[in-house]
Amino acid sequence: MSALFDLTGRTALITGSTRGLGFSYAQGLAEAGAAVILNGTNPARLEEAIGQLSASGYNASGFVFDVADEASVEAMFATLDSQGVQVDIVINNAGIQHRQPMLELPLADWQRVLDVNLTSAFIVGRAAARRMVARGSGGKIINIGSLTSEAARATVAPYTAAKGGVKMLTKAMAAEWAEYGIQCNAIGPGYIHTEMNAALVNNPDFDRWVKASNPTRRWGKPDELIGTAVYLSSQASNYVSGQIIYVDGGWLATL
Repeated sequence: MSALFDLTGRTALITGSTRGLGFSYAQGLAEAGAAVILNGTNPARLEEAIGQLSASGYNASGFVFDVADEASVEAMFATLDSQGVQVDIVINNAGIQHRQPMLELPLADWQRVLDVNLTSAFIVGRAAARRMVARGSGGKIINIGSLTSEAARATVAPYTAAKGGVKMLTKAMAAEWAEYGIQCNAIGPGYIHTEMNAALVNNPDFDRWVKASNPTRRWGKPDELIGTAVYLSSQASNYVSGQIIYVDGGWLATL
């Protein structure tokens, strides 16, 4: 049974993976046997993350590039092509947040959040899929959604719009690429205790709200998303496509 989840011989690109959930996904896929390619915009942080994984005996490398810049993404894939590296798995994890009431929200901030959270998944996913189709050996594309792929909260309109778009982009990818053996799915993390959420965790009112509205009465942990990421990256999910799996402790199941 474990062979179903074995990623030995596969190469995975995880965007936004120098810390937080992205690093957890990279570590989890590496533990399952994959060679992992990390991404970030901070060179020092990227080298540190690669070093951590390499010190544990994993095959890890990385690139500094802007996931929302088409030319930068294409240049990175061209470099991999020249090195003979084939990306079998993509996790489009890179994302940013911006909290502000819509009545006060500048268009530039709206656009920046959509570019990083949604458009980047299209740019990176398309570049990877073109190569997967040309090879004829299929692949896995995993987009990272959110509870806001399904429900909204005040002051995070661009993030909500972007993550709702991620859900539908995933379905569109599945509709077009499933015939080529490419499975496209998404993960919708609930409220996870990460560095990005530190301000919320440390806000007593928000912390109480999260614990009161979640059946588990706690924040999720980054490593609790690894199993879903490995499953969607493996042959165990070969007939699963166009789905979003919420890893939220039951939050969306309750009123």
